Amino acid sequence: MADDPHVLVHKLRALTVDLNSLGAEFARKNGLHPTDVRALICLLDARRAGVAATPGYLGKQLRLESASVTALVDRLVAAGHVRRERDSRDRRRVSITVTPSAVELGSQFFGPALEAASSEIERLSPAEQQVVDRFLDSMLGAIRRPGS
Repeated sequence: MADDPHVLVHKLRALTVDLNSLGAEFARKNGLHPTDVRALICLLDARRAGVAATPGYLGKQLRLESASVTALVDRLVAAGHVRRERDSRDRRRVSITVTPSAVELGSQFFGPALEAASSEIERLSPAEQQVVDRFLDSMLGAIRRPGS
């Protein structure tokens, strides 16, 4: 690796482009808009984090206005990829969850890439994994900060 930090930035950009291309291919093959794929990923991330994904939450994460979120969720519900569920404690509150069939569809398509990436990560020592984790957190922060 050269001493130029731009080398790493360019590698991150290349990885991002490849991941976006993979997501676009998934969207195309499944009749989805790229924003639909971003929404599904966001909803799955929320589930993993134990966060209740409401329409407001989804709009904030995707930087969409309320009407756009409604149209997005309507599309995903119609396609069978998500469900709206009323909160048992507050019937006014609606959570959005990804259906098992959508999870399976994503697993079939993205599974090989995720397995390959996981295998590469497992080749790193725990100390190296910690450095990568800190690096990725700092890059996410750097990219998200300017436009916040």
